[in-house]
Amino acid sequence: MNPLVRFKISLLFFIQFFIWGTWGVSMGTWMNQLGFSAPQIGTAFGATSVAAMISPFLVGMLADRFFAAQRVLGALHILGGALLFAASKTTTFSAFYGLLIAHTLCYMPTLALVNAVAFSQMQDTAKSFGSIRVMGTFGWIAAGILIGKMNLGPTAHQFVIGAAASIFLGLYCFLFLPEVPPKAKGQPISLRSILGLDALALFKDSSFAVFAIGSFLICIPLAFYYSGTERFLTQIGITEAPAKMTFGQMSEVFFMLIFPLMFSRLGVKKMLLLGMACWVLRYLCFAYGTAESGFGLLLLGILLHGPCFDFFFVTGQIYVDQRAPVEMRAAAQCLIAFITYGAGMLVGSIAQGYVIDAYTLADKSVQWAPTWLIPAVGSGVIMLAFLALFKNPANSTSTASQQAL
Repeated sequence: MNPLVRFKISLLFFIQFFIWGTWGVSMGTWMNQLGFSAPQIGTAFGATSVAAMISPFLVGMLADRFFAAQRVLGALHILGGALLFAASKTTTFSAFYGLLIAHTLCYMPTLALVNAVAFSQMQDTAKSFGSIRVMGTFGWIAAGILIGKMNLGPTAHQFVIGAAASIFLGLYCFLFLPEVPPKAKGQPISLRSILGLDALALFKDSSFAVFAIGSFLICIPLAFYYSGTERFLTQIGITEAPAKMTFGQMSEVFFMLIFPLMFSRLGVKKMLLLGMACWVLRYLCFAYGTAESGFGLLLLGILLHGPCFDFFFVTGQIYVDQRAPVEMRAAAQCLIAFITYGAGMLVGSIAQGYVIDAYTLADKSVQWAPTWLIPAVGSGVIMLAFLALFKNPANSTSTASQQAL
């Protein structure tokens, strides 16, 4: 890859995840201060999931058939930034949630589109993607440190910073990203293609179907981490929780750097299973760790975010790119975004809110140990089912021979 193009795409990933990182961890603290209930907070964290279920297919179709992907990215980020800024000015749940949903409808499709832009510039995704995608992790770390160190979690300033970054990235996409023309331009249009249903043909591959269903199920316990950890750490007395949670992204950096070596040795199935196993261990660490125990188990649980995310999500994104025909790769990435960040995280975010509510005492404190054991057990069951049902694809470490079903 051309060094200048590599730099441009790396910066794209950095700002892309910086935006989400400004509020994606600490929003619950701000909402709790305003008096919103645990189910309301869980519902708000599920906004990204609702958006991931609604918008990615249409956006994937636009990028595959009509408009250059980087221009679609730019428009979505500019509009999304304006909506996030408006959300920062609200104090009622109905107004805030409506604007947050509108923002995430713009933001969530960009997660798939940045992958499509990056993959379009790579000869070997397994070797190249990890070292570029890690810049997104640095962006999330930078946002967490900024919000944590400046103690912006209890304030609406977190949304203002995210909005400014989003608008900046929108302009950057228009001005600096390489051209990524639509691969299926001129092909016949049908309701099926408009809804992104062409990508459902991938389910004819039984292993892909198992992967997709497993991805949906594992994202249910994942939602407990994203929407509950910051509140958990803060409540048990851990100071600057958003900043400390960036240790998870620092771990992600390390595992992303060794990702190509591990992927080449282990292949798709073992990488996915290892990621799931780390999910189980992470929640066990949270269930039995306390602030009084020296932060050891809690820190281990946070550090396990690296292999949890890298081994499952990055492996999954590469697997999808390998299995999908070239003309539907953007739609295929949107399909997985729908299944994971959409349906799975939505179910998990709503469930997490009610689980926390069920273990909330009269003094508003939460019994966290049984709360964390629920996703630990769920992750373990999903891992065992995946082990039994998923078949490792032939030549899973090579992208050259798997461009179509």
